[in-house]
Amino acid sequence: LARDITTAYGARAEGLTPEWEPLPVQYADYALWQRELLGEESDPDSVLSRQLAYWKEALAEMPEQLELPADRPRPVVATFAGDSVPVEIGAELHASLTRLARESGASVFMVLQAAFATLLSRLGGGTDIPIGSPVAGRTDEALDDLVGFFVNTLVLRTDLSGDPTFRELIGRVRETDLAAYAHQDVPFEHLVEVLNPTRSLSRHPLFQVMLALQNNTRADLHLASLEMSAQAAESTSSKFDLFLTLSERRSSDGAAEGLTGVLEFATDLFDRSSAVRLVERYVRLLRDVVAAPDAPVHSTAVLSADEYTELVSGSRGASVDVPWVSLPELFARRVTQSPDALAVVFEDERLTYAELDEVSDRLAHVLRAAGAGPESTVALMLPRSQWLPVALLAVVKTGAAYLPVDPEYPVDRIAFMFADTEPVCVITAMDAVDGIPAGVSAEPIVVDSPGFDRTLAEAPAGPVRVAGLCAALPVYVIYTSGSTGRPKGVSLPAGAMVNLLAWHERSRPEGAGLVTANFTSISFDVAAQELFTTLWSGRTLAVPRDDVRRHPGDFARWLEQHRVNELFVPNLMVEALAEAAAEQGLTLPELRNVTQAGEALTVHARVREFFAAVPGRRLHNHYGPTESHVVTAST
Repeated sequence: LARDITTAYGARAEGLTPEWEPLPVQYADYALWQRELLGEESDPDSVLSRQLAYWKEALAEMPEQLELPADRPRPVVATFAGDSVPVEIGAELHASLTRLARESGASVFMVLQAAFATLLSRLGGGTDIPIGSPVAGRTDEALDDLVGFFVNTLVLRTDLSGDPTFRELIGRVRETDLAAYAHQDVPFEHLVEVLNPTRSLSRHPLFQVMLALQNNTRADLHLASLEMSAQAAESTSSKFDLFLTLSERRSSDGAAEGLTGVLEFATDLFDRSSAVRLVERYVRLLRDVVAAPDAPVHSTAVLSADEYTELVSGSRGASVDVPWVSLPELFARRVTQSPDALAVVFEDERLTYAELDEVSDRLAHVLRAAGAGPESTVALMLPRSQWLPVALLAVVKTGAAYLPVDPEYPVDRIAFMFADTEPVCVITAMDAVDGIPAGVSAEPIVVDSPGFDRTLAEAPAGPVRVAGLCAALPVYVIYTSGSTGRPKGVSLPAGAMVNLLAWHERSRPEGAGLVTANFTSISFDVAAQELFTTLWSGRTLAVPRDDVRRHPGDFARWLEQHRVNELFVPNLMVEALAEAAAEQGLTLPELRNVTQAGEALTVHARVREFFAAVPGRRLHNHYGPTESHVVTAST
């Protein structure tokens, strides 16, 4: 287009008619040719059918959404409001990127993509990174001088699993991209229709991040007697979460002179300062990978020295020395202090601290006889009842780690967890025992089976004597959701749990005599905080039936009936409880502390009204990845 305008302007300025070379095809010819080339989807031998088969396999089980640390939760409906920040990569780094690309048999774009995917992964995006990229679509020389839109969008999936070196990652990207280029003729809109991903008004389908490298011949206008300069158009919109566009500058002999571009970002999600930091981190990472391409990608430099210092120590609270005392010893101290205090309530069942201590001691002896002890695992596959805290306490007293297994999990997930962990026994109930997968060697201990009361009565009384209880022994093994791949077992050492108990006691000194609801699923790490902090501080653990727990209206009435003071629930339940209480005219005056974790906190008007209804009621927002600690940050 720029050449045509230059030619036409020059001729007209001299009073001449432009002399054009005849075009071999027109745009309409291209459209007909593309339709003929692709063929019918119903024909298994057509180009369209073969290319769709490739994309179906290449994009199978791809994450629906790339999770990145944003400044705000993703809105239900995207506004597409955006902004942009400049990107500048100097000539020396550009030359190094070109050299690395040549050594790797790849293009500069492939190196830039590998680095961008590494950055997104290091920022929390996982190891399966889908990136959209525009492709010129001019696959035939006959199209070179034809004005028209031929661009298509490809989904380039980057696999960072197994912690490859950056050079190995370039190889993976090269293989994926070349295959994508060979199957680039399917229009992106049609691909979305065929793959039919879960649609959402809050995000772009198949990918939310795009990368483009403008490396075609530069379009220059040369109009006689006119001086012109390029003026960047400001954009206030963004179709994607992030869109990184770069352009190569090269001298007449092809030498690298740098890359310039912009990072466009959705202001629904990101502040401008965050976009600036992301660009700085990308350039820093590029310098690191060209300097050491054979280093693992997980070791690449993302944070600056100042950012690293701030992350490690800048936002950390005052250091507190927490002396090591084993969990069984801490609980024994509580029993000594308040043996007659109410420990657990479920329906008509009530256990004082002395009774809880005795029954858990006897169950611990049963577990020891089944092989439970330090470095072993005991599965807890129990419905909600008074037996859940009893069983958890008994496992801790043996020094073993407990493995929470939700009886409603799919059979194959349960089978995987048992095979991966190899528990020595399973504490379960009559309603759940049939869910134990066939072939599991772990001994089932059915707490509500006929005759189990006698088994407990015949078990030794008094504490189990276990040597070697140390801070490094795991308290539990909890499996991640598996939303980004196979579930992974994560263990929490006893020292970290003792630290959590000490912090919780400091932050909420009101302890003995209060009532905490046992709401959280045992398979969620917050359940450990809920159960341990309650029983180790002298509170009462009130256990609702599962059907009550799942119905916000019933649960609100249950909270009032049991005069619950403390509650651990995710954000969704905070909102549902506030709605249910308002509908029933309940203020729940005894409820003083509500702790939210596991989701991004959003405080809607109804939630504000619920907390304002009782002066002094507090909403705590906790954050803690399963892989590190139950609570690493609190507000």
